[in-house]
Amino acid sequence: MVATALPFREDRSVDYDAYAAHVRHLVANGCDGVVPNGSLGEYQTLTDNERATVVRIAIEAAGSGSRVMAGVAAYGSAESRRWAEQAAGAGAGSVLLLPPNAYRADTDAVRAHYAEVARAGLPVVAYNNPHDTRVDLTPALLGQLHADGSIVAVKEFSGDVRRAYEIAELAPQLDVLIGADDVLLELALAGAVGWIAGYPNALPRACVALYRAAAALDLDTALPLYRALHPLLRWDSRTEFVQAIKLSMDLAGLTGGGCRAPRSPLTAAQHAAVTRATQKALADGLS
Repeated sequence: MVATALPFREDRSVDYDAYAAHVRHLVANGCDGVVPNGSLGEYQTLTDNERATVVRIAIEAAGSGSRVMAGVAAYGSAESRRWAEQAAGAGAGSVLLLPPNAYRADTDAVRAHYAEVARAGLPVVAYNNPHDTRVDLTPALLGQLHADGSIVAVKEFSGDVRRAYEIAELAPQLDVLIGADDVLLELALAGAVGWIAGYPNALPRACVALYRAAAALDLDTALPLYRALHPLLRWDSRTEFVQAIKLSMDLAGLTGGGCRAPRSPLTAAQHAAVTRATQKALADGLS
């Protein structure tokens, strides 16, 4: 499932036609589906109308709502539930939900937040990103959320691959999804059953081949690919991940483009590093 980047025109209005083409491109190149309105899709900068339209277009372009996991993060639980209801009404198959991120919520607040959004009726995938939200969905808390019936899976972005084993012990029926590109192989080996991915936006076929091999525990295929792609994959865990992935898309002949403020362009050094790594991957036949 690709956390999709969102193309903007020069005036920074959303280019819906380019987005639809991008979703179709990802599906045609082997990706199982898309996750619109995540951080990579710059959802925080979108108007309500833009955000709702992106979900509808993702579903149309993907060809099936089952291929779409809509991001529904918001400051308020009621607002997140409203976005989950909008996704359900549009036909999405599931939603991706951050914990409360307006403040450092305690366990009771986190459980109430997920329970509220689960009432919208779609399967909820929790998104654990303690670096940005300052709320850590620990294995024990994830076990509680799963026991509550509020979540079916977790996008694990803590970077601590050891957590996969503890989650499996505490909540064996909870699906673990790889949440950071640069720990893909480690989490696949630990039993993760999916990948909510960033860099397939630029190199879908290579990333699909990597994931399929990792999931099949085919290390002879996966390890060389992982090493070749890792100079790019590690950008997914950096603050400038949106700008980096969009630059790689542009270099690969896709529509990346600029970001909405407050995201600023890459520095000259960052731009050069992403360019070198992307050009090497393309020269090596990865696309």
